[in-house]
Amino acid sequence: MALIDYVSTGKKDTRSGFGAGMLELGRSNPNVVALCADLAGSLKLDAFIKEFPERYVQCGVAEANMIGIAAGMTIGGKIPFATTFANFATGRVYDQIRQSVAYSGKNVKIAASHAGVTLGEDGATHQILEDIGLMQMLPGMVVINPCDYNQTKAATIAIAEYEGPVYLRFGRPAWPIFMPEGQFEIGKAILMNEGKDVTIFATGHLVWKSVEAARQLEAEGISVELINIHTIKPLDTEAIIKSVSKTKCAVVAEEHNRIGGLGSSIAAVLAQNQPTPLEYVAVNDTFGESGTPDQLLKKYGLETENVVAAAKKALSRK
Repeated sequence: MALIDYVSTGKKDTRSGFGAGMLELGRSNPNVVALCADLAGSLKLDAFIKEFPERYVQCGVAEANMIGIAAGMTIGGKIPFATTFANFATGRVYDQIRQSVAYSGKNVKIAASHAGVTLGEDGATHQILEDIGLMQMLPGMVVINPCDYNQTKAATIAIAEYEGPVYLRFGRPAWPIFMPEGQFEIGKAILMNEGKDVTIFATGHLVWKSVEAARQLEAEGISVELINIHTIKPLDTEAIIKSVSKTKCAVVAEEHNRIGGLGSSIAAVLAQNQPTPLEYVAVNDTFGESGTPDQLLKKYGLETENVVAAAKKALSRK
């Protein structure tokens, strides 16, 4: 596929992709159960709960307890999806995840909505920008950050088949739907456009911004290789090295702190294998604040124009 194939067919929040995936899993896998910390509506679990009320546990505002319950359920062969906002799913319960899930390799799926600044008006206390770093540092934890409704639905279904702990990150705002429906392969990056001048590695909501940026750059005669990194751990190092071996410069675009996120992981790969000029489009080591998603994306430098500027800067450093 190429850039011309990635066209928005409408807008829908990625958390709805999770809800659709859960409903499909409920119908196909009797071991899948859902737990939530008093936010079932926000996590789009209503359809799952209506059809499978006996496979839903409302844990209340007790996230640490929810993680413990989920870990216990795996011993009986269940596949628990523990769901809440990303801030509460990681920062609030890091000790429980580390001790009860990651350390013993429990088959718990941590499904985290409302990640990043696009949570919007709820402000800095809810807009976690450190969660990818927290989760990918845990041994054995898979970290997935899909980019649209279709990819989030596919990822939700895929992780139920994976044996082991998974952190699945998604968001609140309506977002362009542009990825094809269907298969999702954990740990396998998606080459969205082949190019020779600069590589853009993007994840989550910033994939769409990078599609827009790549179109602008191509219109200016700059050949862009665009790679969708939906799985941050395990990272597709082969795809990364292969691309930068050709383009000799790169950009990483993510809705996360520039420290500890995808950019840090790619920088480590390049430092060890293929030293390359690398630019970041990410939140620059700060907390968020209250505002609309569009206002915050602009303020924190996560817009299409920022990806374009970063690509041109990377090119200038070749």
